[in-house]
This record gives sequence, C-alpha cells and structure tokens, in this order.
Amino acid sequence: MPNATPEITLAAHNLSRSFGNRQVIHGVSLNLRRGEVLGLLGHNGAGKTTTLQMLTGCLLPDGAEENECSIEICGIDLLRQPMLAKAHIGYLPETPPLYRELSVDGYLTFAARLRGMKPGEAAEALARTKQRCGLESAGRKIIGTLSRGYQQRIGIAQAIIHRPAVIVLDEPTVGLDPTQIRDIRTLIRELGDSSSVILSTHLLGEVESVCDRVEIMQHGKLIYGDTSARMQRYGCIPGFIISLRNPPPLSELESIAGISSVEQISAMQFRVLHAPDANPRGALLTLAERQGWQLEQLTPLQATLEEVFAQITDAGIADEKNRNNMQDNQGPVRAEPFGKAQESLVEACTEATDALSLSPSTSSGRTGDLSPSTTAFSPELAEGSGRTGEEQ
Repeated sequence: MPNATPEITLAAHNLSRSFGNRQVIHGVSLNLRRGEVLGLLGHNGAGKTTTLQMLTGCLLPDGAEENECSIEICGIDLLRQPMLAKAHIGYLPETPPLYRELSVDGYLTFAARLRGMKPGEAAEALARTKQRCGLESAGRKIIGTLSRGYQQRIGIAQAIIHRPAVIVLDEPTVGLDPTQIRDIRTLIRELGDSSSVILSTHLLGEVESVCDRVEIMQHGKLIYGDTSARMQRYGCIPGFIISLRNPPPLSELESIAGISSVEQISAMQFRVLHAPDANPRGALLTLAERQGWQLEQLTPLQATLEEVFAQITDAGIADEKNRNNMQDNQGPVRAEPFGKAQESLVEACTEATDALSLSPSTSSGRTGDLSPSTTAFSPELAEGSGRTGEEQ
C-alpha cells in the first residue's frame, strides 16, 4: 500500500440497515484516524457485526443515495469504487474465513494472490506476516489440526498480509484462553503502530488494554464516543479513600471544609466525598500531620469500566424510552414502499462480486464471498502458478 496514508483512514456517514421490517442500524457515523485503535463496544446483539460488515463492503447500507450515506476508505468511496477501496482493507470476520484442509503456507499464499500479489511478492509477504503473527513454526501444518488461538492468528494474518491501511477485527479474542487473549491483544496493539484498527468487543478489559478510543453501540445506535481514558472518568464521583492508623472521630473528619460526607469502611479506612469544585485534600493532609492521625493512604475514587458502561447504556435506554413516548404521542408514521431505484441499486451492488473477500461461507445480503461449494482451491496457486481456482 502507498506510504501516503491520509489522516482519516475511514469515514462513515449515516449508515442504516434493515432486515425485513426490522431496522437494526440507525444512522451510524464514525471516523478512524491513522495509527488509532478504535473499540466498538456493546452488548451482544447491539449491531456491531452488521456495522463492520457495512464498513468493509460485505453488506450494503439501506438507501445509499436516498439517505445520503457514505463510506470512504483512505479517501476512496467504497460504494462507488469497491475494488479500489477494499484494497486498503483487511478484515477478520467473527468466524475466521479459513480453509481447514489447507496448510498455513498454502492458505496465506492463496490470500496474498487474491490480493493481486505476484509469486515473488506473495512469498515475501508470507514470510513477513508469519513472523509478525507468530506462525513461523506452523507453516506446513494443516489449519484444521491447530488450536483456536493459532486459527485466530491465521485469520489476522490473512487480513494484514497485504499491509492494509485499515484493519477491521470482529470479536478477535472471543473463545480464547487467557494466554491466547494476551497474545492476540499484544498483536493488535502492534498493528495499531502501522495501521488503523477498528475492533468490536463486549469485553471491557479489551477496551482498557488495547483501544485508544471507544464508541459504544446500543440497539443499532452509537450512544457514546470518547478516548478510553476519558471514558474511565465518565460520571466519576469526586472523592477519595483514606487510611489512618490513628483515626479521629467521624464527626471531626466531616467538619473539614469542603467535605460533604464520610463513610467508615473499616477501623482505619474511610470513604470521603466532596463537592466537585472543592478539594479538601490539602486541609486533610495538614490536619492529619498536626493531629497525629498517621495517614497511610489517599487514593482518588475511580469508577470501574463496568460501572461506567452501565451508566452510559442505562442513560441510552432512558433516552430511547423518552423518544418512543414522544413518537407514540405523535401517532403512527407511514413507511414509504421500497422503490425501483433502491431495488436497482441493491441488485447492481450484489452483482458486483469482489474476489477480495476470503470468507468460505456465503450469506444473504453479502457480496464477493468465495465459497468451497462454488470455487475449488487449486494447489498450483499456493506455489505461485497464478491460477485463482476452477469452477466445479
């Protein structure tokens, strides 16, 4: 890929998607910057996978022209120039798109050739990617015989073998053991040094350890977006925990200027709350030294990520209930029928198959999948013959 990667590597605007009469994505817009790791956080069923499928061109947004929605990858319109835009994308779906009967080397060579690499380039990319993903010793092994952790590494390897500017990972650590999770997270963090990464997860620890920025999705809508550090401070209660070896009566602590309440946690430990615009720490330290309270610890209160996530999603649920109540008061809204122009757009995009997708399975609404049921892998391809498989 060219070195001149733009500052904004992915820009999506007003994406919506329905399945039948049920709308699952509502006007999603987001940006991804160069060298950034963005976490798409949400409960199961929040719409994360559907959103990533649209961002990678595997699923068409509803009414692209009517809704004025757009997806740009490195400044290239994904909906109008899908082949060119997808050349800058590496995608690992929720289920890794692996051919279990192939060797690791054969499969990754196949992936490189699908990306348009010549035999020499594919061999060089294979060696580089195996080293980066820790697959040097697994090259000749059959994928189906390897552990879940190794198969996940292979899935990431096929997504990065062409050095894409944007890497999209859907639940990359689900089902892995703690050691495998640690290794995959380390790899994702390293990928963020050279590419932009967007990953979906419902694991709060993953956001904390890997992501620079967080977007929280609920019921198909983005309800919160900020840096991981600021998310941890969301709704933080001003206060601290103190430990005193020789504590005074509770009333004496409560009388310190700026302190609103004091709760005794144990014989020597107290939870102190104060007003947001007050900072009684200095007065407390001075008084503790003067009175001989022997202060051992003073730790600011900080909400856990679980508490922060619950606050944000609960607020989102309350907002949605208020909107629904307002809509109920206004009466039913008539839905417009699905027009011929929309049908033509869906048909045209569906027929524009994209050989860059490596998924061995097909599903309704997706474009460009290579399935073992329709396309047989040619062994000569892994050796650089240039063939792309033959129809059965």
